[in-house]
Amino acid sequence: MRYLTFALTKGRLADKTLAILEKIGITCEEMKDKDSRKLIFVNEELKLRFFLAKGPDVPTYVEYGAADIGIVGKDTILEEGRKLYEVMDLGFGACRMCVCGPDSAKPLLNSNQLIRVATKYPNIAKDYFYNKKHQTVEIIKLNGSIELAPIVGLSEVIVDIVETGSTLRENGLKVLEEVCPLSARMVVNQVSMKMENERISKLIEDLRKVI
Repeated sequence: MRYLTFALTKGRLADKTLAILEKIGITCEEMKDKDSRKLIFVNEELKLRFFLAKGPDVPTYVEYGAADIGIVGKDTILEEGRKLYEVMDLGFGACRMCVCGPDSAKPLLNSNQLIRVATKYPNIAKDYFYNKKHQTVEIIKLNGSIELAPIVGLSEVIVDIVETGSTLRENGLKVLEEVCPLSARMVVNQVSMKMENERISKLIEDLRKVI
């Protein structure tokens, strides 16, 4: 039996994923050692391997077959646009992708004039404005605090992930439109889904029972 390999998104998503996997009897004791310098963690008994990766890299590992299964946020799946199967919503890490800005920007979203949109997610923003709203915008890609952009006049609005909205409120911004709901998803390599269909289907079925 070959190993089934999981790519987990580093941080909170990985911790929550491991907690859910434990409920269906899949454990990986090695991963609990926070000081471990290992890159690959193995459960010999169940023939499973795990590794941690940065969110945007998880769909890449899965598309190319370096991982059979990935656990990653829906925002990353949409932004990366990789060829893979999204098989399950795990329900945790829930938040929303939104268009945000000051109150004064609201009319600009309905007037079809050219506006600037700052975001870490240029593909999601482009798809939303061009294909859903049919509004031409200038997308400005940023990596840091997106909320800063409208405050200093770099952009009229931002497209960003909103959990509670408190950072927005503290900076005089608000949610103007919701783009889509987000949460952690399970993705599967297209070839693995055929070759390991039985094992992967059982895994999905077991997880459905505990979620």
